Amino acid sequence: MVQFQEHIITELLEDSNGGLVILSSGLSLSKLISSLLLLHSSSQGTLLLLSPSSTTLKSKINFHLKTLNPQFYQIPSEITADLPAHHRHSLYTSGNAFFITARILIVDLLTNRLPTSKIAGIVLLNAHSISETSTEAFIVRIFRSLNRDAYVRAFSDKPHAMVSGFAKAERTMKCLFLRRLHLWPRFQVYVSQELERDPPDVVDIRVPMTRYMVGIQKAIIEVMDACLKEMRKTNKVDIEDLTVENGLFKSFDEIVRRQLDPIWHTLGKKTKQLVSDLKTLRKLLDYLVRYDAVTYLKYLDTLRVSESFRSVWIFAEASYKIFDYAKKRVFHLVRSDGTKLNGQSKGGKNKKKKVKGDNKDTEEVDGTSSASSNAGLVLEEVLEEAPKWKVLREVLEEVEEERQKQGTLREEVLAEGEDTDNGIVLVACKDEMSCLQLEECITNSPKKVMREEWAKYLLNKVQLRDIVHKKKKPKDPKGFGILDGVTPIAPAQKMETSTINKQEHDALLAAASELKKRVENVHVVEDTLQPDFSGQVRSKGKRKLGNRNSPIIVDGLGAQTDNKDASTSEKTGMSVDNMVLRRHTNPDSASGSGKPLPPVHFYALESDQPVLDILKPSIIIVYHPDMAFVREIEVYKAENPSKRLKVYFIFYEDSTEVQKFEASIRRENGAFESLIRQKSMMMIPVDQGGHCLGLNSTLEADLNTPQNSITRKAGGRKEVDKDMQVIVDMREFMSSLPNVLHQKGMRIIPVTLEVGDYILSPLICVERKSIQDLFMSFTSGRLYHQVETMVRYYRIPVLLIEFSQDKSFSFQSASDIGDDVTPNSIISKLSLLALHFPRLRIIWSRSLHATAEIFASLKANQDEPDETKAMRVGVPSEEGIVEDDVRAENYNTSAVEFLRRLPGVTDSNYRAIMDGCTSLAELALLPLEKLAELMGGHKAARTLREFLDAKYPTLL
Repeated sequence: MVQFQEHIITELLEDSNGGLVILSSGLSLSKLISSLLLLHSSSQGTLLLLSPSSTTLKSKINFHLKTLNPQFYQIPSEITADLPAHHRHSLYTSGNAFFITARILIVDLLTNRLPTSKIAGIVLLNAHSISETSTEAFIVRIFRSLNRDAYVRAFSDKPHAMVSGFAKAERTMKCLFLRRLHLWPRFQVYVSQELERDPPDVVDIRVPMTRYMVGIQKAIIEVMDACLKEMRKTNKVDIEDLTVENGLFKSFDEIVRRQLDPIWHTLGKKTKQLVSDLKTLRKLLDYLVRYDAVTYLKYLDTLRVSESFRSVWIFAEASYKIFDYAKKRVFHLVRSDGTKLNGQSKGGKNKKKKVKGDNKDTEEVDGTSSASSNAGLVLEEVLEEAPKWKVLREVLEEVEEERQKQGTLREEVLAEGEDTDNGIVLVACKDEMSCLQLEECITNSPKKVMREEWAKYLLNKVQLRDIVHKKKKPKDPKGFGILDGVTPIAPAQKMETSTINKQEHDALLAAASELKKRVENVHVVEDTLQPDFSGQVRSKGKRKLGNRNSPIIVDGLGAQTDNKDASTSEKTGMSVDNMVLRRHTNPDSASGSGKPLPPVHFYALESDQPVLDILKPSIIIVYHPDMAFVREIEVYKAENPSKRLKVYFIFYEDSTEVQKFEASIRRENGAFESLIRQKSMMMIPVDQGGHCLGLNSTLEADLNTPQNSITRKAGGRKEVDKDMQVIVDMREFMSSLPNVLHQKGMRIIPVTLEVGDYILSPLICVERKSIQDLFMSFTSGRLYHQVETMVRYYRIPVLLIEFSQDKSFSFQSASDIGDDVTPNSIISKLSLLALHFPRLRIIWSRSLHATAEIFASLKANQDEPDETKAMRVGVPSEEGIVEDDVRAENYNTSAVEFLRRLPGVTDSNYRAIMDGCTSLAELALLPLEKLAELMGGHKAARTLREFLDAKYPTLL
């Protein structure tokens, strides 16, 4: 453990009440939690850790516990709803530490199954996502009321999320009843001193982007700027937030949506589209520096299909450059005489040219071109390689050279027993796809990788064309045209453009058809492979490296594994799921320069695993810069000061990659500066005992302190308030409504309900639907069934449609609501539901707090619900009788259900049959003509009669 983590733990242990800790991302929150768990003893009581939303944090905590103290410490198990109540009770009193889900903890608190006196404290790992209405705040409020001596410790390593709203940190502390805020930024004295005392050797490599990459980046930023200018015209968003720098981050979408959500239904289509377009443009900037030229072109092709008619950005002035330059990175169209389409002579910068003619038997590769039979055009390959690929290979070659030189020195060090350099090289990429592609580049040559991607791109076009031809439609189906290489041409465009697109399309298809023929020939006779396509064909038989369940380390080319590395992985004994960590050894045969390369491990940053502690690398190459990972490297070096560590950073010079990395550091520092200012002005209300009062402190004051009442009312006697209680289904504790109802002073009784979500009285049953859930329930048909059962068992069935407080209180804008009933319209569906169930009441609620007010007014003149009766509703007894069945009072329910299952009986005619005969026995004797009259047709009547008259087979 590093020293600043000891300072954090010391500060936390000083305050028995607990505290809120906010530290910079990458400063190993999981290791901090693990150290706290090791200090916990069973004599203090049981420690409950609320399960975080990300499973990776939990797995990292478990990993660090195993490595910190493998002999004595028991890894915390998880308490879930699957465990029976008595088993949970024994775990609560055991004194150990447990992960627990928020839903089961709140239910056990409300039902008094949790002995709060036996609990030492609660640890929350996602303080940035806690609000006044969240389940975590509900848990802490009840827990504090039952046990004021236990501590609550909350942690967050996302400081920018703690400044997202007004006084977010202060509100979080109040709802968790905490008095102390601990801030640990990277620039804090203890942190900076320790991390900078013995830093690793850092090599910063700036790689210049290619001409076309610079052009694409410039065009995207121009288009993004144009979209931001359009959005500023709406006057609906804070202009200070609308900058290109902010637009590089995912949180930008949240900032804009948070401002626009309350008025979303009043916005025009253009403004809504601009929000979506900015997200697309951010992806385009990110993918430009992350993926190869062919993959980037493929992504643009899909965008042109999905966004061509709606998007604002596609019609911006500079957008055509994005598509044009992306295409030029992959291929050129040239005339057969070697001139380009615009009349200029053919440029000599192309690294690889391969020309295919349409319906030509002869083909010349690497240089000369042959004419296409229909348009006199040929396809000239460019296949621009990512500049970072070459630099990565050079870095690896340099690493191997240094290793060879230091071989003798290393043997001397090993003899002394100090293994400071195990020779492991780690390459950190953003995602799994990048890891796999870089591994291919190093194992094979970059040219081969590009050619494989190009082959996939062309073959994909042939497959899509074949699908279109199989359909035999006069026009291409929507969505296939552009993927097949055809750009939708508007009538207003010039004929010349259309011709060029047609020629380009034909040339691509010609190349694709030629490739497909070669691949098919290979399947028949493998010996007659063309040398040019051998790489693409052989790749079909290769092992797939993308399997997520594959081992952590994969040896390539069958080379021997370094014994030192093998022993390292054995020592850790850790199998990490969902982690891309590949290894290959010395593929010098594929190297263009013939120089040997060291064993390399690839790691995907998205998988968020403790890779540095597992592998303990000596050389780290940060291929895609990430602020949190840089901090992890700093902490790793501070923990191992004697280890020799060299870090290479590979940036694209003057790119948004650099800008985003630097902006992320500025943004985090700005968040901490804001939190420091908030902390200096923060006001936390406390009671006489020094305990923190939460947001509902006025309610607590009323309950705890006697106050003088008005003496004119019955001699100062205070009227006893009615104790309202609401029966809530267990599944509803995923939402925040039970929390808000409890804040209103209602008693919450959690049970498993068969019918409804909330029982307000013996007569009123409520089915609550959020907007997303409402749409899904209509689609699946679940809502119809739920309303049907409510109508059947309760006098006043209620459908509550609950909107979010920060979202617009509307399904759609008024202009979008049509006059006619349409099957896709939510308003039409609700109208049909109300017509079908006349007794159903529909309540529209603006927010959670509005719902609580509505529930209180509905319960005002009603009796309190009975818990045992509510649980029995809809559940048949041992005799098969269902209590309080409204329909059973008028009908024999079992007979009706049997009737509806008979052949020929439908929803439209079963009521007529019930009116026409008194029993099933009478129905069986009715003649065919009478049946036809009741069932509305001879066909249905004949189907039923044949079923009733069918011979019953016997075994005799």
